[in-house]
This record gives sequence, C-alpha cells and structure tokens, in this order.
Amino acid sequence: MTHEAHLLDAVTLAHSNVLAEGRPYGAVIVRDGAVLVRAVNRTAETRDPTDHAEMVAIREASRILGSAKLDDCVVYASGRPCPMCHAAMRLAGIREAYFAYTAEEAETYGLISAGIYAELCRPLADQPMQVTHHPVPAEDHPYAAWRERQKTKD
Repeated sequence: MTHEAHLLDAVTLAHSNVLAEGRPYGAVIVRDGAVLVRAVNRTAETRDPTDHAEMVAIREASRILGSAKLDDCVVYASGRPCPMCHAAMRLAGIREAYFAYTAEEAETYGLISAGIYAELCRPLADQPMQVTHHPVPAEDHPYAAWRERQKTKD
C-alpha cells in the first residue's frame, strides 16, 4: 500500500469516529508494509485527554510487539499529531510519520491545535501554563540510580 492509501485509511477512521460521536482523528501504524494497528481518538468515550488516536495506536502497537521501541514502524495520522503525540512517537523511536490535514486547517473547524505549537516554542515563563524548574536536593537521585542500573545490564 502507498502513503496515500494509509492516510486515506486514517481519514476514514476519523470520519467513522465522528459518526460514532467521537473526535475527528484516526491513526494507522504500519510495520514492514503491513498494517499493525488502526485506532481512533477516544477522548469523548474515556474522558481521558491523552486518548488521542496516535497514543491509542502507540499503546496497542507496543502491547502487540512487546516493546516500547517502535523504530521500525510508520505512523499515518488523519491530522497533524499534537505535541504530546509527536513527543510520544519520538520517545517510541518512530522515525517516520505522515498526516493528511494540518493543525491550522483543524482550527478553521473549531478544533484547537495550531496555537499549542506556538505556545510551546515560547520561553517557559511566557507560556500560559506555568512550568517552573525548582531543584531539590536528594540523597538518592533517581537519574543516578537509573544510570547505575543500566551499567549492570550491559
């Protein structure tokens, strides 16, 4: 199948989700040319703000493959992945993703998307949600413990 075919699959999922009272987003994860997962945005159903189509698909693909690493997978999304979904794809090692509709286009239909990208590019102090670095001394630093555990795995 082509990129266009997988994107049309994601768009069809998104449209079907709207008809089922959900939000207009669908995602398809492909591995080695075969569809591994199809998912839709489930936030209306679960009331979980992180249940975006891409997140649902990533969780399912990780479960199926038994791995948090999806570096050999490609994501196809009906709309531009939001910053959360984009970051989740990066954390999963996904190197390739395609989307059918832009965040700016989504905004013209009353969906919020594009503004979040601009907000996150501002310095922390200038963002609408205040996130402040407040270091605390810790005798047992969790990052140091993680690094030491990694050394024993090698």
